[in-house]
Amino acid sequence: MKNKIDYAQYANLSPFELKDNLIKLAQSRTDRVMLNAGRGNPNFLATWPRQAFFQLGLFAIQESEMSFSYMNEGIGGLPIKPGLTGRFEDFIRCHYATPGVPFLGKAFSYIRDQLGLDENAFLQEIVEGILGCNYPYPDRMLRFSEEIIKSYLLQQMGAQALNCEDIDLFATEGGTAAMTYVFNSMKENELIRQGDKIAIGAPIFTPYLEIPSLNDYQLVEVLINADPESGWQYPESELRKLEDPSIKAFYIVNPSNPPSVKIDDKSLKIIADIVEKRSDLIILTDDVYGTFADNFQSLFAICPQNTILVYSFSKYFGATGWRLGVIATTRDNILDKIITELPKKTKQILNKRYSSIVTEPEKLKFIDRLVADSRAVALNHTSGLSTPQQIQMVLFALSEMMDADQSYKAMLKSVIRRRDKALYRHLGLTNHTDENSVEYYTLIDLEKICRELYDDKFAQWILKNKNPTELLFRIADEAGVVLLPGKGFAVQHPSARASLANLNEYQYAAIGSSMRKLAEEYYAEYKTKNK
Repeated sequence: MKNKIDYAQYANLSPFELKDNLIKLAQSRTDRVMLNAGRGNPNFLATWPRQAFFQLGLFAIQESEMSFSYMNEGIGGLPIKPGLTGRFEDFIRCHYATPGVPFLGKAFSYIRDQLGLDENAFLQEIVEGILGCNYPYPDRMLRFSEEIIKSYLLQQMGAQALNCEDIDLFATEGGTAAMTYVFNSMKENELIRQGDKIAIGAPIFTPYLEIPSLNDYQLVEVLINADPESGWQYPESELRKLEDPSIKAFYIVNPSNPPSVKIDDKSLKIIADIVEKRSDLIILTDDVYGTFADNFQSLFAICPQNTILVYSFSKYFGATGWRLGVIATTRDNILDKIITELPKKTKQILNKRYSSIVTEPEKLKFIDRLVADSRAVALNHTSGLSTPQQIQMVLFALSEMMDADQSYKAMLKSVIRRRDKALYRHLGLTNHTDENSVEYYTLIDLEKICRELYDDKFAQWILKNKNPTELLFRIADEAGVVLLPGKGFAVQHPSARASLANLNEYQYAAIGSSMRKLAEEYYAEYKTKNK
């Protein structure tokens, strides 16, 4: 590298902020293509539900123009309700050869025959919804949209023991907004207070590590560390930390980020046992990668009354730009119970906070407090994810629910696993995975690479003499490859996170080759200094 870099200055940066510096370095030369495996934005996406969205939009526009058919100025009105279903069925018949239209016909049949919903009312909701001509109503989520997403979540989260009537949803601007809203409302309603202990399942998506320490919260973090030698599962001794009554909440990403491993059945049972003893423990589980896993079961299915579920459609459907997420709670949940048991003075303050939106604020459910808090309470009447976004979310969910052969999931898993094999094959290693791995990301373990490519002594020399951040900068500078530091995700050993979702197979092979070349250079340096 041309200029000596002070790597210590980057020590406190979030991995995603460090990434920007690495990208600048990787782009500094014009004689190569930058390979950015830093972010998890997938380069695959679901096409059929998008085709359906645009065709539905065309039908909705035609319906709108019918209301102002006497004018010719590009003005439409609200869709005319009488005869809407018949006109929609005519649209399906006349355009059946058009991509996206058969999907709409099947979806219309599915919600009627399989979900038992009123197809006429559903059609009215999605036609008006895709036009975006009304405020979202109800505030949390459109009526039929919520019912469909409930069915989707219960299916995908392994929570079929629950019924749609058992849960409530709040549609949010992706998982990011969901996280933000949950943290904020838990603070506002004194479910967590300054100085409280919260447990965090590590490694984990960095905001779960960074947000609690902000001045807004000032929480004490207790890490529950997964063991890389046990397939990134949580040892029982780590999980038993949750028995400490001073720990108010447990935040976890499942499957994990970046190890990309779902919690196994043994650990789920241990957590259920702990909740049995600690009925006041609040669990927040972020299950965005659960859809990639086989036979996935969320903590929302295991400990429903104690668990807040955050789910995003971003990764599985390649929809990061759509900002589609939901928060789910059961109607009988510990959060509402804790709020009712708050000190009288605290409840008076909260009643005043929400008194402008309900006549009996003390009865306001936590999930509805989330909605109100997300719009500073005073703007509660404009809450809710935009209606076109909710309609696209519904179409995504229906595409998976109607895919009896799980062909879309099988294709995604095949793509990701081929990329994983290409990276490690060209690195000169075999990456052994197990049934719990979804492989959306891979953690490239520096010590393991050096040991397996060469020997223990070289691995120890690397750990002693090389700054892991330096390695990230070198590979960005010399090979144009951008990776993120594992340390930023609370990984306990020197490593780099690579997304397996956002590049093509040959590019992952190039990343593996670049890392192998760097290892060879370091080994040559080691041999020279240890003659």
